[in-house]
Amino acid sequence: MRIVVTGAAGGIGRYVVPDLLAHGHAVVAVDRVAPGTTAAGSGGVGAPTAGQAAPAAPFEQDGATWHLGDSRDEALMARAVAGADALIHLAAIPTPLLGTPREVFATNTQSTFVALEAAGVAGLRAVAIASSISLLGLPYGRDNLAPLYAPVDEAHPNIGTDAYALSKQVDEATAEMMHRRHGYQAVALRISATAPMELHVARQKVVAEDPTHLANELWAYLDVRDAARAFALAVERQIPGFHVINVMAPDTCSPLPTAELMARSHPGTPLRRPLIGRESVFDTTRCRELLGLEVQHRLSFGDPA
Repeated sequence: MRIVVTGAAGGIGRYVVPDLLAHGHAVVAVDRVAPGTTAAGSGGVGAPTAGQAAPAAPFEQDGATWHLGDSRDEALMARAVAGADALIHLAAIPTPLLGTPREVFATNTQSTFVALEAAGVAGLRAVAIASSISLLGLPYGRDNLAPLYAPVDEAHPNIGTDAYALSKQVDEATAEMMHRRHGYQAVALRISATAPMELHVARQKVVAEDPTHLANELWAYLDVRDAARAFALAVERQIPGFHVINVMAPDTCSPLPTAELMARSHPGTPLRRPLIGRESVFDTTRCRELLGLEVQHRLSFGDPA
């Protein structure tokens, strides 16, 4: 397929692009900076980096066709999606700490609307967007905020107070509406803390010393290489309709049993079923059944996870 990736130079996009190329797809990459010139975590939206003016025409680099510019630019996105089959939309301000509440909300929601509308007008077959477990409101919410139930499935509502959580809630609603509007399949991946494995190993050590650490993220983790494969599968597979899918490793980043972690940090959260061993607090049924994703990169604890 010919697949457009927004936020292609960002922390996840820089893994998605080579994954797609390795699986035989043609890639059209969109970002406000050229590949290799932005720090991991950049989302591909916002003002261009000083001294990096967007060229008048796309260029080829590392096997992909690159368009430099902001994904909120309707003309840019129309050019990028022309002749494409699918869109993976990653461009966003990735945390509420990188802008004012208005900037975070307005940037993320406008970027998603523009990209998904362009995909529909161009007749693309499939889109996938980056949602987040932050939609729940726990990671950046007030202290001691707890999930309403566990395991946490995709029906769990936003109970937070931050603009980033709200922007992801609106992004999912936009994807659902765009599915109805244009008819393409639309998948929103609620990814957990997504980073290279060495960062998860460092966080694992902190959690081993303090089991309450990362309780606001429910101890979830996802290696960025598995995230890249998940986004690819979301457009490679036939998944008609609109779907929200939790995507994370099937276990936690703690050596303790998950039920013990929940009893310590979220004692008021009712369990809808027993939590077995170190299984994720999140329900990953859709990840397995709809995406067919088998997470390949997991933390080691010296026992069979």
